[in-house]
Amino acid sequence: MTTELKRHYLKRVRLRYHRGSKKQKTIILDEFCEVCSISRKHAIKLLSDDLSDRPKRPGPKRKYGKDVDHHLRHLWESMGRICSKKMKEAIPIWLPFYNEANDHMKESLTRISSASIDRHLADYRVKSRKGVSSTSPSLIKNKIPIKLLDQQIKEPGYIEADTVAHCGNSLAGEFINSITMTDLYSGWTENRSMWKKESRTVMGAIKSIEQSLPFKVRGFASDNGNEFLNHDLHSYFFNRKNRVEFVRRRPYKKNDNCHVEQKNWTHVRELFGYERFDLNKQVKMMNEIYKNYWNPLWNYFTPVMKLQEKTRVGGKLIKVYDKPKTPYQRVMDAGTLEYDDYHKLKNKYESLNPFELKSNLEKELKWFFRIVEVRRNREAS
Repeated sequence: MTTELKRHYLKRVRLRYHRGSKKQKTIILDEFCEVCSISRKHAIKLLSDDLSDRPKRPGPKRKYGKDVDHHLRHLWESMGRICSKKMKEAIPIWLPFYNEANDHMKESLTRISSASIDRHLADYRVKSRKGVSSTSPSLIKNKIPIKLLDQQIKEPGYIEADTVAHCGNSLAGEFINSITMTDLYSGWTENRSMWKKESRTVMGAIKSIEQSLPFKVRGFASDNGNEFLNHDLHSYFFNRKNRVEFVRRRPYKKNDNCHVEQKNWTHVRELFGYERFDLNKQVKMMNEIYKNYWNPLWNYFTPVMKLQEKTRVGGKLIKVYDKPKTPYQRVMDAGTLEYDDYHKLKNKYESLNPFELKSNLEKELKWFFRIVEVRRNREAS
């Protein structure tokens, strides 16, 4: 018998129990114990309870009231709508900059569990969407080996890269693309936009990102598109003093490049959506948003989780993750940075305020999409 049926049965039996004589109560009690398989003392307690129709909420009483909802929602929006486990670890990092809550509320927000965060934010979750693919095959892929770097990575510097097309619903014509590069060890991610997806523009975006990374690139992995598998990029990584291990993933196996594929959603689609951007002047505006606001917000203040173990038990897949940490924390804890780079990165972190970054980001995005809307209306008229 299910719990719901037991409650319904209890409601009907309790009324008869309260109205019955002592002999009838004994018979009802014996029947109730037999049907529900519970002890006599427990049955007496349930049947002697109030006849109120309003059911009591099972489990412990709520620890946090509705006053917490406003602050959790504000923090969740500011943090980029991350999952509750990441948010739990991010809250202590963000609270020193959060001025909308008093000390008592900040203490409550620090103690709240990830499960409670899920319950309080359940009404604000959003569904994901899918886009179109613009990857085309390359002619020199045989020169670049197929290899998975994931198992041997013990330090930052091994990068996965992918591109995202801002083409709307059609791949026809010319439009802006974004390139995403994420470090497998730390989760450090950088984005750049570029006009069209050519070897020249991809090379320029990669060089710009490499200059912004706090560590040296030791390995580079991409899909089999010709924007990556070309002679220019091959020479760029191989013809240098400290050669970069340039590898490609297996064709039609998106899970090989899973680290950067998920960043295509969190770092690009959640920011710019699926609209079409086909004006060259928009590239500069998008890059300013990426470099000055979006990437620092994610790399310095947003925790990421790394999969440690995956086990299949029957038909269920059990995944075990490590403790969420920001990419900045993972890079600093790696112990591979030189002295000057370590303090340069630390000073950069101490100069940032996540709420200022978020506020400025929203202003820049509002202005950017206003320009896009004006241009669209002009073309439609």
